Amino acid sequence: MEQKPLEKKNRPWRLPSGKVIMRASIIISLIFHAGMLLAVQKAFPINWFSLPLRTYKVELLRMPVDSLEDDEKSGADLARSRTSQKPDPGETEETISLDTKDKRYSSYAGMIKQRLMRCWGYPVKARENLIEGRVRILFSLDREGQLKNIKILQSSSYNILDSETTRTVRVAAPFPPFPGSVTVAKLNIKADFVYLLTAHR
Repeated sequence: MEQKPLEKKNRPWRLPSGKVIMRASIIISLIFHAGMLLAVQKAFPINWFSLPLRTYKVELLRMPVDSLEDDEKSGADLARSRTSQKPDPGETEETISLDTKDKRYSSYAGMIKQRLMRCWGYPVKARENLIEGRVRILFSLDREGQLKNIKILQSSSYNILDSETTRTVRVAAPFPPFPGSVTVAKLNIKADFVYLLTAHR
């Protein structure tokens, strides 16, 4: 008898069993999570094996109470010496002109000038005798506006004009207290009083 070659039977394709699918999905999941873990490790490095923590022993020592009191006293003495080195604002002073442009003093100088102008006059005898001149004066005020000193820096050479100038300052005093912009304890003010007749007869 002749043997016929075995013919391959066309077997239908079968789906893999449930166990195979489960294994494949676990392997894919492990690969995916391992890749994610590596990506996270590169972005945010994590020390998987940290060094052992070091322990230290600390002892608190209490200072003697007497030394603390000495330190406080020395600190108080140091603070006193520092404050004594600073210039006392009560001892400071400034000299300005009545026509100053300094913003700290200009408004106050303007008030003083107005008060002086209200009290100032040309002496009658000087007018009658055609006496003219210029008097430069320096007067000092304290923070309350009280007149402390007055001095003629440049005389007119006429006693009648010099006397009228000092009289004007004395009558105009006391002046207003210093405003906040004036921080000195004493203010020296220079002013020129000019006696000039407009027309001679």
